[in-house]
Amino acid sequence: MAKLNIVFHGLNASTFHDGFADLLKEDHAIMVLPDLLSSEDMKTAYQNADVIIGTASSVDLPFPSKVRLFQVAGAGTDGVDTALLPKGATVCNCYGHDQPISEYVMATILNTRIPIADANARLRKGDWFYQSGRSLHGEIAGSVIGLIGYGHISKTIAKCAKAFGMQVHVCNRSPVACDDLVDRYVPIDALTSFLPDVDFVVSALPLTEQTAGLIDKTAFQAMKRTAFLCNVGRGPVISEKALYDALKEGEIAGAAIDTWYVYPSAGNDTPQPSQYAFNELPNLIMTPHMSGWTKGTIDRRRQAMAENVNRLASSTQLENIVAEL
Repeated sequence: MAKLNIVFHGLNASTFHDGFADLLKEDHAIMVLPDLLSSEDMKTAYQNADVIIGTASSVDLPFPSKVRLFQVAGAGTDGVDTALLPKGATVCNCYGHDQPISEYVMATILNTRIPIADANARLRKGDWFYQSGRSLHGEIAGSVIGLIGYGHISKTIAKCAKAFGMQVHVCNRSPVACDDLVDRYVPIDALTSFLPDVDFVVSALPLTEQTAGLIDKTAFQAMKRTAFLCNVGRGPVISEKALYDALKEGEIAGAAIDTWYVYPSAGNDTPQPSQYAFNELPNLIMTPHMSGWTKGTIDRRRQAMAENVNRLASSTQLENIVAEL
């Protein structure tokens, strides 16, 4: 088999470079390129790559006329415009982030019921407010978690939720059978009838034409005023203004948002993540798209991506195919 030219493009993708060659069955040429290709050598390497490992394509990049595999270094493929890839290329993604994201979701949910941080701060000042017999705090057993979308992430969240004694309701485009994990299924076009019974709403949806703005003002009005929302899918699945208004006006009790509307760019590495002042809202947990970014995720994705390169080199069926051009 001829040697493949493999390019890691961008800061995110470069995270998976160390140790990658050790997982390959053949000796291939590997190059790490920055997000901005500032030299002709960089542009030529990208243009001549057989395999591109990255997170997005762009009209600002050279046309990769020889690429056979565009391996997305994650699950989301909304940043890849297949029109910018040649005929014969295959786009694949990878996962491996299900467990840490489910732990993040459960941590934010537990945080709404068990005031550990506040209890710690108070007791350091001699305030025994939460002592047994004085003040009660909540628990999540018996409450309802509503999972919008039922892919890899939500299935893992369901297992965690069941371990805590929660009921699991699922709203999904395709039917989901009720079983040991799922107590209720509602089709996605009946979202507003799904939300009134849910205590914790979790979106793990990808961004598509069908999901953009799906959780809108009408959806927030259907939620309980005591509801807590957690978004670990794509930010724009939730209407930006509707989310801000719902939190500011107290239409829902609170939220934890890990995926956003504005991200760092070459021109601004420290932006606020929205045009609205979410940072001023007291009922919101803001995190910088971190929920799935763990060493375990890196290791699992590196292994999966290397396996696809091995499969390409041996003309074996690729895994996690998103598009064949």
